Amino acid sequence: MARLVARTEFASAVSQVAQEHGIEPKVVLDSITSAILAAFRRDMKEKKMALEEEENYTTEVNEETGEAKIFFKEGKKKRDVTPPGFGRIAALTAKQVIVQKIREAEKEAIFAEYEKRIGTLVTGTVLRFRDQNLVIDIGKTQAIMPPEEMVKNEKYRPNLRLVLYLKEMKREEQGPQIIVSRKDECLVRKLFEREVPEVANGSVEIKAIAREPGLRLKIAVFSSRAGVDPVGSCVGQKGVRVQAVINELNNEKIDVIQYSGNPEKFIGAALSPAENLEVKIDKKKKKAEVLTPDDQLSVAIGKEGQNVRLAVKLTGFKINVKGKSRLKKTVRRKLLKKTEGKD
Repeated sequence: MARLVARTEFASAVSQVAQEHGIEPKVVLDSITSAILAAFRRDMKEKKMALEEEENYTTEVNEETGEAKIFFKEGKKKRDVTPPGFGRIAALTAKQVIVQKIREAEKEAIFAEYEKRIGTLVTGTVLRFRDQNLVIDIGKTQAIMPPEEMVKNEKYRPNLRLVLYLKEMKREEQGPQIIVSRKDECLVRKLFEREVPEVANGSVEIKAIAREPGLRLKIAVFSSRAGVDPVGSCVGQKGVRVQAVINELNNEKIDVIQYSGNPEKFIGAALSPAENLEVKIDKKKKKAEVLTPDDQLSVAIGKEGQNVRLAVKLTGFKINVKGKSRLKKTVRRKLLKKTEGKD
C-alpha cells in the first residue's frame, strides 16, 4: 500500500495545522479521514461501481505513516476493500486537506490580527469594484468599503491610495469581511489624533464633530490644561496640522471650533466664520435665536444653509438666524399694526 506522504512530512504537516488552529492533531486526522472516505465514494461512483450500504464504509489513516485504508463493516468484523491504486487518490486528498487547513489557519490569523485593530486607521490601495462594494488592499488582506461608507464626491479608481477607518468585522458565509470607511466621523477623530500630539495624549479633547462628508466639517475642541490652546494645537503653526487632515480628506473644508460649556458662546463659535453675533437661547427647548449684522447673515447661514446646518449638528441646538435690519423691519411692522389698531 502506498503511503500518503513521507512520515516526517505528514507528521509535521499535521502538527503545523494543529498548532495553527490550537486543536489536537486527532481533529486534523479526522478531517483527513472524512475527506478520504468522500474521495473513495466519489471514485467508486465515477467508475460506476455500486456501493453496498454506504454507511458501513470506514477509513483508517495511520497517524505514524500516513497510510490510508478503506474497510467495510460486516457485523463485528471488517474487511479491507481498498481499491488498487487508491493510495494516489488518498495522498492527493490528504495533501489538499492539509493545504486547505493551513490556508484557513493563516487566513484566521490575519483576520484575528485586524480584528484587534478595529477602530484604527489603515492605508489601502483600491483594487476594483465588486458589485457596489469597493475592494481595497490593506496589506496582508483585502477589505470592503460598502456604498454607505463611501464619500459621494470622491472618485475611486484602481491604484488610488487612501487612508481608511477600520470600522468593523462582519462574519459572512464566505468568511470574515473587514469593513472600512471614508465617511465615518471617527476617521476625522483618528486623523486629528495622528496629526496632533495634544489630541493623542489627551491634553486636547475632541468634544463634537459635525460633518457633511466630502464638503465640510466642524470640529469642537477643548482643553482644561493651563497654557494649552486647543484650537491652535489642532491648526498648528501656519496651519500645517489641520492642512494634513484636509489633504487626507481630499480637500474637505475644516472649521476648528473652541468648545465652551456656555451654550451662547459655543453657538456663536459654531457659526464661524460669521462674527459679532448676538445669541439668545432657550435651554429647555434647545433652541437658539441668533442676531447677525447684515453683512454677516449670509456668512452665518452659509451656502445652501450648510454653515448653520453644521452648527446645529455640532451644538445640538435648533438655530434660527436673523439679520438686524430684517429684525428692525419686523419690529416696525408690529409697531405700525399696533398703532393702526389704536386708531
